[in-house]
Amino acid sequence: MVQVVAYDCDVLVVGGGIVGLSTAYAITRAAPGTRVTVLEKEPGPARHQTGRNSGVIHSGIYYRPGSLKARYAVRGAAEMTKFCAEYGIPHAVTGKLIVATEREELPRLHALVQRGRENGIPVRELGAAQIAEYEPEVRGLAAIHVGTTGICDYTAVARRLGAASGAEIRYGAEVVRVDRRAGLGVAVLTARGDVVRGRVLVNCAGLYCDEIARLTGDEPGVRIVPFRGEYYELARPELVRGLVYPVPDPAFPFLGVHLTRGIDGGVHVGPNAVPALAREGYGWGVVRPREALVTAAWPGAWRMGRRHWRYGAGELRRSLSKGAFVTAVRRLLPAVGEGDLVRAAAGVRAQAVARDGGLVDDFLIREGARAVHVLNAPSPAATASLPIGREVARRALDVLGTP
Repeated sequence: MVQVVAYDCDVLVVGGGIVGLSTAYAITRAAPGTRVTVLEKEPGPARHQTGRNSGVIHSGIYYRPGSLKARYAVRGAAEMTKFCAEYGIPHAVTGKLIVATEREELPRLHALVQRGRENGIPVRELGAAQIAEYEPEVRGLAAIHVGTTGICDYTAVARRLGAASGAEIRYGAEVVRVDRRAGLGVAVLTARGDVVRGRVLVNCAGLYCDEIARLTGDEPGVRIVPFRGEYYELARPELVRGLVYPVPDPAFPFLGVHLTRGIDGGVHVGPNAVPALAREGYGWGVVRPREALVTAAWPGAWRMGRRHWRYGAGELRRSLSKGAFVTAVRRLLPAVGEGDLVRAAAGVRAQAVARDGGLVDDFLIREGARAVHVLNAPSPAATASLPIGREVARRALDVLGTP
């Protein structure tokens, strides 16, 4: 006897950040008539990684040629700019400087020039005197100018994606249980007691993506280790015209303390990156013991700590000492003083860490029975959200078409 199931939707997306909403948008564009439901535990979209970043449209210069990050960021930057223009979303293509302030950074700066060219990104090399053409208050030994970098309002982008998708978006719908039947689909129970049935589940849960994968019955092979990014606002925004970055250390996925003039005209300074004691640990006072224990129980977290403790100690020092943070900023902007920095809202990066302690350095998308899981989508995922959404949508529709 054939079992008949009353489905609420064809594709059930968990997560109402920019990746989840871009996926919903891509599904309905690629397959009109496909019923999509998005479940988001917050009362509105983009409340975590999407809405708590610097708003930068990244060029793709940092990422390994051929990687998903490189391909999707380069493509995504152009598409995001076009999307914002089409829908009247505030944005600007500002360009940015990457500045070397120490001699030992010069080889890494030159390597970035080569990487940018391999990724098809136009780059201009600058000597010390030429930096002032772009940023009169910034000092360095050399720099590169990346013209395709921009800024936008990602929360507005997420809202527009949701509206344009035609998906049913349910806010205040935290997923607490998933019942998957490989031949039928998934049934999800929310904290409010609602049951939502779909043929395919798409996991875009960001900070909780590994937990949703495990609820579904799939072992992700990684765990999310939350890193809090702490920001300041520059009280004298006239000191910075655009975007100014240090030369990053290629051993880490973090870009270092940088200066970003946002779409509102204010200048963000930061972030530094310290382990958070909760998945939504936006301050030192936010501690969730169960979540902290889950992180501590993952062998990769300890192996990562042993491998990178010196880097982590520097980040921790800048978190606890405003003076240390100012010292880091002065490497780029000597005129800044402690009184110029005002605390701003923090963000938390959902960083996937492998069992061996390695920081997953590329976007990670995996499939299970009747499920597609986005397991690593930190920065530049907002920039790359349109290509990521299409890729996740393609996989979900492939699963949907499987008898």
